[in-house]
Amino acid sequence: MVNPVQPQCCEILQVHQESTHEWTFRVATDVHPAHGQFMQLSIPKVGEVPISVSAQGDGWLEFTIRSVGKVTDRIFTKRAGDALFLRGPYGKGWPLESFQGKHVVVITGGTGLAPVRSMLRFFQEHPGYVQDVYLISGFKDEGGILFRGELDGWQGCFNTIYALDAAQKEGWRTGFVTDFVKEVPFSTFGGEYAVAVVGPPSMMRFTGLELLKCGAEPDKIWMSFERKMSCAIGKCGHCRINEVYVCLDGPVFPYPIASALVD
Repeated sequence: MVNPVQPQCCEILQVHQESTHEWTFRVATDVHPAHGQFMQLSIPKVGEVPISVSAQGDGWLEFTIRSVGKVTDRIFTKRAGDALFLRGPYGKGWPLESFQGKHVVVITGGTGLAPVRSMLRFFQEHPGYVQDVYLISGFKDEGGILFRGELDGWQGCFNTIYALDAAQKEGWRTGFVTDFVKEVPFSTFGGEYAVAVVGPPSMMRFTGLELLKCGAEPDKIWMSFERKMSCAIGKCGHCRINEVYVCLDGPVFPYPIASALVD
C-alpha cells in the first residue's frame, strides 16, 4: 500500500524567474495530477508548503512559487540539479468534464494565474474542447506579471483582458479585474458556461459579487482556495472552516460553498 503522506525525493530540472517575487520550478516526477490539484513541497528539517501545479508534462511538474516564508525562502535557494521533496497530489481540481463544450470564463488576480495555467494550456492544446475562453487576468504592477510569453500566446486563441491595478502598459487595461467582468457577454451564452476565479480572498469575494451582479449563476462559478493545508488528508484540521476541509473538499469549490468560506 502506498503511504499517502510519504514525500518522494525529486530532482529540480529548471528554475525560472517569472516576476519580481515569483519563480517557477520544474521538478522531475511521474505524478499526473488533475488540473487544479496541489502538492506538498518540502525540505527536510525545514518544513513543507502546499503549492498548486502550474504546468505539467511528460515526466515533470511545474510549481510557481512566491517567497512568503521560511520554507519558500529556502526553496528559492535551490537550483537545477538540487533535490526537492514532493507528496500528493491532493484535493479536488477544476471540474474539467463539466466545462467541456461550454464557454469558459477565467478570472485571476496576481499569483492566482498559476492554479489555472495548466488548464488554460490544456484548452489551448485541445481546440474545440470548450466553445471559447474569456480570460481576465490582473496584476498589481508590471513587476508582478507572470507567464509573459504565454499571456501573449493566449491572446491569439482566447478572448483576453489583461490589466494592471493602477499602472499603465501598452496593450493592457488599467483597473481591477472586477471592473471588466461586465464585458463578458453572459447573456449570449445560452446558459452554457462556467466561471473559474482564483486570487487573493478579497479579490475572489468582490469578483463573485460582481459576477452575480452581471447575471452569472452561482452554481456555474468555481473558486480555488489555498488555506493552511498541512497534512493534506483531512486529519490535522489546520485547513478546516466550519465543517469544510479545504484539503479534501477543495481547493476548488462551487461558489455556493466558496462564498461561505470565511474565517
